[in-house]
Amino acid sequence: MLRAAFALCLLSHPIAAQTLDDLQLSTVPRTTSEAARIATVTAPTNDFTQPEAFEDKPAGAATVRARGNADAFSQLSANMPFAHEMDFKLGNALFRKTWVASPSSTLASDGLGPLYNARACQDCHLKDGRGHAPTGPDDRSVSMFLRLSVPAPSAATEIAGWLATAPEPTYGGQLQDFASPGLPAEGQMQITYTDVPVTLADGMVVTLRRPVYSVGDLGYGPLHPDAMLSPRVAPQMIGLGLLEAIPAADILVLADADDVDGDGISGRPSIVPSAEFGVPMLGRFGYKGGAATVRDQSAGAFAGDMGLSTPLHPAPWGDCTEGQFDCITAPHGQEANSRDGLEVDAQSLDLVTFYAQNLGVPARRDVASPQVLRGKGVFYATGCTGCHTPKHVTARLDNQPEQSFQLIWPYTDLLLHDMGEGLADNRPEGRATGREWKTPPLWGIGLTEQVSGHSQFLHDGRARSLLEAILWHGGEAQAVRDRVVSLPTPDRDALITFLESL
Repeated sequence: MLRAAFALCLLSHPIAAQTLDDLQLSTVPRTTSEAARIATVTAPTNDFTQPEAFEDKPAGAATVRARGNADAFSQLSANMPFAHEMDFKLGNALFRKTWVASPSSTLASDGLGPLYNARACQDCHLKDGRGHAPTGPDDRSVSMFLRLSVPAPSAATEIAGWLATAPEPTYGGQLQDFASPGLPAEGQMQITYTDVPVTLADGMVVTLRRPVYSVGDLGYGPLHPDAMLSPRVAPQMIGLGLLEAIPAADILVLADADDVDGDGISGRPSIVPSAEFGVPMLGRFGYKGGAATVRDQSAGAFAGDMGLSTPLHPAPWGDCTEGQFDCITAPHGQEANSRDGLEVDAQSLDLVTFYAQNLGVPARRDVASPQVLRGKGVFYATGCTGCHTPKHVTARLDNQPEQSFQLIWPYTDLLLHDMGEGLADNRPEGRATGREWKTPPLWGIGLTEQVSGHSQFLHDGRARSLLEAILWHGGEAQAVRDRVVSLPTPDRDALITFLESL
């Protein structure tokens, strides 16, 4: 089974390194001549009169046709060898599989929960797209949940800069709003919004909505008085294997924690413990870079979202805590005499990982349109590329041709940035502070409504349009946001048109 053992940043002394100078790469470094060629190819453009070479293929040879329906994010990498297609299809079947609570006659599908947020991966990532915030009391938050934590007296690891937090003592690391028969759910996420009007330079008023989160119908007693709540909307799934294939050195060179160049941007890498490899590594996935590999992310979702055990998280009760005795002692699936004693065995986890690594990125639309090119120029001129780095070249990978040595256009630096008080969740995660978020990739963002049936953006879906998402930017992005506010109407419209083409 193919594994994601590449382009990863390892500490030379596991769990003990104190600075990024201790980081070393598991991939073979690029030759000097190759690195020079790549630097030329990925250099920012200053010509906005025509598209750049290969700009219409954001995933390189893996780019898929831009379908005009809701299946646009559900295609396999275009360059996938025929011999790998069965693994992708089996992974897709497992991704769509609906799990049931134990005991059940469907032994291959039991073990759900006992506390959980969804019964299938597809429930959160419908059509492999973006989740949404509940739109009303009848819209259950299947594709959105709350992370939970409390301050901890000391760091759980010796990773440099690790911020000391711990799961909420009673409810664990995330709020689960469903439960197996006979058990109460943990509670229900509640959201209230306050309108925040913003007046643009041309007089247009955009009304943002500021959310406040709480928990109702608590099933296991009160939350800890210092509990921190942070919402998470399920992100889109495309291009994950390509992001994983960017050499760590290429990401680290973009970091500028002390803003030495004085541009106001001070991105820094997330370093997290990898359950897959057992050492701290560069965090690439999750809104705060909390997972190092696609396999880490997939196993974490099986455990936290569905309460299913995997080789990386073998506890059969998922996120249940010692204070939830009935959850821990409830029947669980796939006991020791079945397969490897896990509810999701190693082969199944590998297949889901392979599927997630190979969901294709759709081709760009209208790259040569004068309006799109004008918007691209605005994107560069306002400074958006300070975090949303347009281009990368992936590592050479002998065993993963789909991701090997591709020029890709994800528009992310995969670094943590202070996004200001407006977007702050005030909940540290690993090395990320309560104001920091990892730069999300922008590829496919213009197809959100087509795939997911809505136009909600940011980590909690508060933004109902791309313009609202921009206007929420603060902190390191405050100057960029202010430039957008000051744009003439035609330039602002062109900027949105460019983003919609991604």
